[in-house]
Amino acid sequence: MSFTMEQFRLAGKVAIVTGAGGRGNSIGRAYALGLANAGAAVVVADINEQGAGAVAAEINAAGGTAIGVRVDITDPASATAMVDAATTAFGGVDILVNNAALMAELGMLHVADVSLQEWNRILNVNLTGALICAQAVIPSMRARGGGRIVNQTSGGAFPATSIYGIGKLALVGLTTTLAKQLGKEGINVNAIAPGNVTSDAGRMLVPEESPFIKFLEMTVASRPRGSPEELVGALLLLCSDAGAWITGQVIHIDGGWVIRP
Repeated sequence: MSFTMEQFRLAGKVAIVTGAGGRGNSIGRAYALGLANAGAAVVVADINEQGAGAVAAEINAAGGTAIGVRVDITDPASATAMVDAATTAFGGVDILVNNAALMAELGMLHVADVSLQEWNRILNVNLTGALICAQAVIPSMRARGGGRIVNQTSGGAFPATSIYGIGKLALVGLTTTLAKQLGKEGINVNAIAPGNVTSDAGRMLVPEESPFIKFLEMTVASRPRGSPEELVGALLLLCSDAGAWITGQVIHIDGGWVIRP
C-alpha cells in the first residue's frame, strides 16, 4: 500500500496528554491542540483542573473533541481515575503523552546539596509518574489491539548535568525498556527530546537575556530556540500510522543542539 497523508490522521483515536493544562503557552497545550487537529479525542490532564478545563474548552470551541481531567501522576489511583474518565467519555485510550514534569520550579538545584526528600519528590514526578500513567493505560491499549506511548525527555539529558537531566535520562531507559517489552503487543513507546523551547516555562527558566542563550547561538547548528508548536509534527508521526514501525527511539527536536548518529 502506498503512503498517503491520511496515515497521519488520528480520527477515532483517544489521546491523553498529561501536564497539558498548566501555564498558558505550554508544550502540553500545543500537543493537545495538535492531536485534536489530527482528529483525536483528547483528554487534557493536569493537576491544575481549571487549566485542563480551559485547554479542553479551547479545543471544543475550535471544533475538536476534548475533556479536562485533574490528575496527580504520582498517585496510581488518580492515574486510574484519569483512564476511567477517558473510557467513560470516549471508550478507551490509544495514545498516552507523558508530558507532565517539574522543570522551571527546580531552578538550578545542586545535586550534591539536595535533600533526599526533594530528590524523591522530583523523580517521583519526572520519572515514576510516567511509569504510573503507562501502567494505567496499558490494559486499555491491550484491549484495543495496540497503542502509542510518547515520553517527554529533554536535550538536557544528553548529558545530564542537573537533577532534571538525571530524571529525563532515566526516562529514556524507561522508554526503551517498555518499547522492548510491549512491542509484540502493538504498543509503540518512544520519546521526544526538545531543546530550548519558548514556552512560558522555558522562558521562565532561561530568559532571553540569559548567557545560556548566547552559548546556544554559538553552538547550536541552526536556531537556538523553538516554539512548542514545532514539536507537534514529531508527536503526530509517533502517534499515527505513519510512524507504525518506530519504537524505542528518542527524537531530538532542538535545532541541532544534541547531534547524535
